[in-house]
Amino acid sequence: MNTVATNISESISPLSWDFKLGLIVPSWNTVMEREFQHLLPDYGSLHASRIFHNQDTEESLMEMLFKLEDAATLLAHAKVDVICFGCTGSGLVQEDVYLDRKFSDSASASLGIPVITTSDAVVRAMEHLRISRVSVASPYEPWLNSHLKRYLNERGIVVTSIAGFGTQDHSNCSPKETLELALSVVDSQAEAIFISCTNFRTLEIIEPLENATGLPVITSTQASYWMMSELIKKSNHSIQGPGKLFS
Repeated sequence: MNTVATNISESISPLSWDFKLGLIVPSWNTVMEREFQHLLPDYGSLHASRIFHNQDTEESLMEMLFKLEDAATLLAHAKVDVICFGCTGSGLVQEDVYLDRKFSDSASASLGIPVITTSDAVVRAMEHLRISRVSVASPYEPWLNSHLKRYLNERGIVVTSIAGFGTQDHSNCSPKETLELALSVVDSQAEAIFISCTNFRTLEIIEPLENATGLPVITSTQASYWMMSELIKKSNHSIQGPGKLFS
């Protein structure tokens, strides 16, 4: 190595790259990767893949779960530490409310890498906080909110109130609008607020909403990130996120 190269090499501070997160999102999702990138420490990296999805119908949401293992297999080539299927709705619409966990467990066993789904991570986050009653806000149309309520009820979580924007244009709902919607659903029976959908900007409002209401706030993206954090802690890595869920 010549002198110039040696001097340059000695001046370079090596980047620590301690863990890799794998994320699978519906192809139209533009929010979840961005929020993960904002949350990630500089010693972690994000590697994402997509499953075709350009409209919310029961059929299209159901189909995505059945493509999970193929998408996860491609991400496993990157030797990621954990994989998340970042779509809440795909788990919500299945007749069997445990099908999302069954598919992720099957992929985990096949690939030798922890695989989770957002829909299951949301319930596990609520269980972690010992929450059994929630007020719910979403961007969804009424039919998908009905599935959301049924899913949570059958997983042991009582929905005390629920409201949605009634749109499929989830990513263009502003955090200010979402904050107002979330505040409107809070009632005296709720132990927490849940904001559903990974293609829905929520990162900026989690802590302000907790401060305003005194209630824990769980969102689809935050719960996914939290569950991935819990899994990689077993490998001596730790990542932090917003809200009482992480504290």
